[in-house]
Amino acid sequence: MKECLIQVICGPGKGKTSSAIGRGITALTEGKSVIMVQFLKGSLEMRNMDIIKRLEPEFKIFRFEKSHTFFDKLSETEKEEARINIRNGLNFSKKVLVTGECDILILDEILGILDEGIITLEELCTVISQARQAQIQLIMTGTVYPEALNGSVDEVTRLETRFE
Repeated sequence: MKECLIQVICGPGKGKTSSAIGRGITALTEGKSVIMVQFLKGSLEMRNMDIIKRLEPEFKIFRFEKSHTFFDKLSETEKEEARINIRNGLNFSKKVLVTGECDILILDEILGILDEGIITLEELCTVISQARQAQIQLIMTGTVYPEALNGSVDEVTRLETRFE
């Protein structure tokens, strides 16, 4: 039976995505496959993900947003288009869970799309439930952790960037 751990990496500042990627790379050493879907990142810094592309087909990364800037910097019209693309990414993630396409699914900044009101807590809980049913390990990141998820997740890692 596969491990079906539901993990959250959250907190202000930097390091959440890097931590999730690190966990994904660790899983590769165990012979597992990883799919990462990124939200709210725009198309910025995709060149930094070129190294991940070298890990394909065991580690795949997907972005559905077309904008070259972050969500909070978009106009209302651009935000509406971004919401559609984000929904496409969420639907892709659900398809991955249904088809069992990987051992680990990383939903980078999914807590951010919850915080932005693009998805509901109920929708996120449905994704978590689907991961459990498919026995796929789920890693979710974002700044704000909703305490309402406490009964649905197995592990919460809170990162804090300190300036000294």
